[in-house]
Amino acid sequence: MKPLSRGGIIAVGSELLTPLRVDTNSLFITEQLNLLGIEVVMKAVAGDDRDMLAHVFRAVLERVDIVVFSGGLGPTDDDVTREVVANVLQRPLREDERLTTMLRERFNARGFPMPMPEINRRQAMVPDGGRPIENTRGSAPGLWIERGDQLVVLLPGPPRELRPMLTTLVAGDLRARAAAAALVRRIIKIAGRFESETDQTLQPLYGKWAAADVPVAATILSAPGHIELHLSARHASRDIAEQTLEAAANDVVGVLGADAYSTHGALLERVVGDLLVERGLTIGVAESCTGGLITSRLTDIPGSSRYLDRSVVSYSNEAKTDLLGVPPELIAEHGAVSEPVALAMADGIRSHAGVSVGVGVTGIAGPGGGTPDKPVGTVAIAAMTAATTRSRVFRFTGERETVKFQASQAALDMVRRLLLESSQ
Repeated sequence: MKPLSRGGIIAVGSELLTPLRVDTNSLFITEQLNLLGIEVVMKAVAGDDRDMLAHVFRAVLERVDIVVFSGGLGPTDDDVTREVVANVLQRPLREDERLTTMLRERFNARGFPMPMPEINRRQAMVPDGGRPIENTRGSAPGLWIERGDQLVVLLPGPPRELRPMLTTLVAGDLRARAAAAALVRRIIKIAGRFESETDQTLQPLYGKWAAADVPVAATILSAPGHIELHLSARHASRDIAEQTLEAAANDVVGVLGADAYSTHGALLERVVGDLLVERGLTIGVAESCTGGLITSRLTDIPGSSRYLDRSVVSYSNEAKTDLLGVPPELIAEHGAVSEPVALAMADGIRSHAGVSVGVGVTGIAGPGGGTPDKPVGTVAIAAMTAATTRSRVFRFTGERETVKFQASQAALDMVRRLLLESSQ
């Protein structure tokens, strides 16, 4: 029988097509299939509509070896997954009396004064040739249906039920059907570059990786304030796949240098925190337009009290003067949003707190407040130690929250580069 190597996921539920509910099951299913070397090539969300779900199922079934459904296995009329799958596969549904008995026993064990409603018998219907998957945490059993070399797996929607069921399958029956190859992924995060320029710089590596004995696939993605390079490799030995990606990550660092700030997908605030801990340094932050976001990101990392001493949100000009000692004449001469003021803020927090590193950020997050000389998105950032100073005026684009995040990202990256420079 052909090993399973390409997978598709169909999340079922009209609630998943509203802003009120997010499909998190697909992420877990993808992770579990990847452990078996099964690459997920398609994901879809379908409402509780028989015709639409059948259309989606047929489309996915044409392109993959395994289809995993989540949701739509309950006893009510809007739980349509079981019936749709049976119809598309042309497998008549038949009641499994053993399942019906188990459902009744489960219902009675919960102490209800009434017998199990007859509608729950729908959950005991099994397509010809299919077999139930035990659900130890709910009433809806899953279904395992083979179709030649293909496999269709139906799982309930509640994560607390789906996760243990899929984990058990991955450790047993699914592992026996998989391609006996580990699919390993790595995320490299890059700052200080444009996506197109980064892609052009990395082009020679793509060809090298594709022609290697263990090929490496690469996808480049742009995100606010950074770029992500997603690498993946497949091999019968997980160790060899990991070693291949480690070599590929070293190739990237060799080309991009310090612009590649993480080869394992770490958040920038964690990278900065680790550098501060390694060097035994402390940091203070003076924020204006970011409103405490930089400090919040730093404190999201457990143990940040080892290096973060204090922060000041000096939103007004008066606060910049009173709390950080920024001279009023400096603000009057250059404006609050300027490199000189950002430098004075960084120096003020560093000297007042007695910390190793001071950071100052001042800018215009919008939507109002911009001028022709300093449009919305203009942000001045400075970082300094006793020996080194870095500063720059940035021009960010996007809505207010996007500008604030990009400013926080640029500030953390400036600190990272300053620390790397200081250690050389």
